[in-house]
Amino acid sequence: MDVIFILQNTLRTATPVILAALGCLMTNHVGMMNIGVDGMMLIGAFSAVMGSWVGGSWLMGLAFALGFGLLLGLLYGVFVIKLRSDEFIIGVALNIFAGGVTTFLLRAITGQSGTFHAPGGDVSTIPQLSAPFLDNVPVLGQLLNNHTLLVYVSWVLVILCWVLIYRTPFGFALRAAGEHPKSLRSVGKSPEGMQFIASLMCGMLAALAGAHLSLGYLSTFSENMTNSRGFIAVACVIFGRSNPPMVFLAALLFGFIDALGMQLQDYGISSALTSIFPYVGTVLMMILVVLRSRAKSRRKASA
Repeated sequence: MDVIFILQNTLRTATPVILAALGCLMTNHVGMMNIGVDGMMLIGAFSAVMGSWVGGSWLMGLAFALGFGLLLGLLYGVFVIKLRSDEFIIGVALNIFAGGVTTFLLRAITGQSGTFHAPGGDVSTIPQLSAPFLDNVPVLGQLLNNHTLLVYVSWVLVILCWVLIYRTPFGFALRAAGEHPKSLRSVGKSPEGMQFIASLMCGMLAALAGAHLSLGYLSTFSENMTNSRGFIAVACVIFGRSNPPMVFLAALLFGFIDALGMQLQDYGISSALTSIFPYVGTVLMMILVVLRSRAKSRRKASA
């Protein structure tokens, strides 16, 4: 079994989950569980391909994805924060809307259905980077080199999000908006304003995750190509208790299970079976969350 192949693909397949989970934990800290990240990812993937196709540059694709992610975050915030709609209903509606609108626009704009392949290869992908000084390092060089830019960006964002949330006044206000909104309002800051900021950040990070799916290695868009990774990102946030490093490790676990399934296909195991491995892992992850919560409740009761 090729261990290096598994570890390389672990980093690649975990990246969109990491980015989406970082966005989801932002809204979770302000008291909103955004299950609409899967729809945000899907629209981000579509807009990234369209932007790259029209603008002829992967940078334009990322700009399109971030722009539409910002709009989706604003839309989610208006419904949930301003209009006081149920966050779970809005999240489900956003996922349904994303599936429908991307399918419609794909056929209306390109005339293609199912999977979009730009004529003449006009969609440019996100460049892969490598550090020359790691080339001679036996295992580390193979593991850390030749990944797309967003893979490395996701690692940096994990650290930045942790610092932002737990080591800055902004992060203190962000958490207070979800835990003690009245206290935050008493010092002259708006909990609703912090919720809007978190929603915008969630939209952009989720769209960036979608851009990695469509422009990272494939340079194509397929209908429903997120394959429920947004829900896996939500599960990672719950399992990691909205702590960026813990969420990062949970996403890596998903990536490892997915990469292991791909490797097992070389040994004759059906792809129909290995494709369910990540979702089985997600279910087991949520079972552990429930068991952990019950054990904590029993300890409090006995105390």
